[in-house]
Amino acid sequence: MIDITVWMQNFLQSLNKTFPNRVWFVGLQGSYGRGEATNTSDIDVVVILDELSAVDIKTYIDMLNTLPHRDLICGFLSGKGEILNWEPSDLFQFCNDTTPVNGSLDEVLAIVDKSDVDRAIKIGACNIYHGCVHNMLHEKSEDILRGLYKSASFVVQAIVFKQTGKYVKHQKELLQVVSYDERAIVEIFLSLKNGAPIDFNSMSETLFSWAKKRISENN
Repeated sequence: MIDITVWMQNFLQSLNKTFPNRVWFVGLQGSYGRGEATNTSDIDVVVILDELSAVDIKTYIDMLNTLPHRDLICGFLSGKGEILNWEPSDLFQFCNDTTPVNGSLDEVLAIVDKSDVDRAIKIGACNIYHGCVHNMLHEKSEDILRGLYKSASFVVQAIVFKQTGKYVKHQKELLQVVSYDERAIVEIFLSLKNGAPIDFNSMSETLFSWAKKRISENN
């Protein structure tokens, strides 16, 4: 498996050389950010520059193409001004799911208040409801269903934060604090993450019922 500490040191050196005195924040999301990476995990890097132009995007691509494990590199690139004016309900998940490597997101997280967490839950549940119904009607895709359960697990994290004031980053730890309805969602998500077979109809119905209830309750 990739030694992410060594890889990030190399990444930061390349980034600072490419954008001298312009790097405002660097962090990790996903499995490497949570310390749960496997041999096939993406390297989900967050980079925020002082500002971002179309030329900067092309320059960043050229830099990434020089790095080892290029096929695994993904993530988020932004200018500071854009992220500070982002939709706050999106920033809740973004900040809490990012492990800082260089710099801090405290200034960004300060923008988020209780109403934004409520909005994150509501928007997330609505999107999952729509995606689930569309998938049941049309695509009938197991991959889409997996993605919807992943999205639902993020909504559950927001629900737990709303209830407890604590952001639980690791999904397994959520099982200790969630309600009965949310427990079913997290258990199915973890089983899918571990390669369990999909019962498309049953799992879709569970997710649909949960999203429907969550939309009605989160007013």
